[in-house]
Amino acid sequence: MAYNAKPVREGNQMVFGIRTVVEAIRSGKEIESLYIQRGLGGGLLNELRGVLTEYNITAQQVPVEKLNRITLKNHQGVIAFISPIIYQKAEDIIPAIFEKGEVPLILVLDSITDVRNMGAIARTAECAGVHAIVIPAKGSAQINPDAIKTSAGALYKIPVCRHDNFMQTVKFLQESGLQLVCCTEKTNDNIYKPDYTAPTAIIMGSEEDGIRNDIIRIADHLAKIPMYGEIESLNVSVSTAVIVYEAIRQRSNIL
Repeated sequence: MAYNAKPVREGNQMVFGIRTVVEAIRSGKEIESLYIQRGLGGGLLNELRGVLTEYNITAQQVPVEKLNRITLKNHQGVIAFISPIIYQKAEDIIPAIFEKGEVPLILVLDSITDVRNMGAIARTAECAGVHAIVIPAKGSAQINPDAIKTSAGALYKIPVCRHDNFMQTVKFLQESGLQLVCCTEKTNDNIYKPDYTAPTAIIMGSEEDGIRNDIIRIADHLAKIPMYGEIESLNVSVSTAVIVYEAIRQRSNIL
């Protein structure tokens, strides 16, 4: 059921130095994170900033002490990490799923910040045959070796779509015919009410803040996991497994 992902890169590579980072970006490397020393200036840095604008890459301004904790080599105030996977775009994935005659099941992760949660969720998604995972470019856990290991390699197999304009991407999914099912406690309806045999995007919120209100407002369904014990919440990776496998249970007759 899973859509075939593009080839991936092994490992999580660090590059540093302004010229090296510029060349890495221009050669098509996927930048997982980029740190620039706060207050840094100069002609080469201006060139880097131009490249970042051209390729729509966001950098974090950090004190030099943080860079020195990453490496004591001559980083010139710039350190980047290259992603071990190749990110894809929902705009490419969704039409391909429909063209294959399949019913899309997409997992949208709204700012999951823990890499182990990210890995565990990816493992569940791949095992369940989820077509793709969608994450925001900002405020989401890095896809790094810890996430890869926790996923048992699933992050090498399931497409991950990372988007700068996350809200616009969620609206694209809805406009493409996918119902938005938000797993949230802000409802009286439980996860067994929606019909997951329809094209579906299941949305899970961050560990601290849940799903952003802008998404809640446009959702087709709000659904909560029934809780009967004294502890009022589940870990997000466990919650994801519960609702994803309810979708798979309903789809079992059409798989």
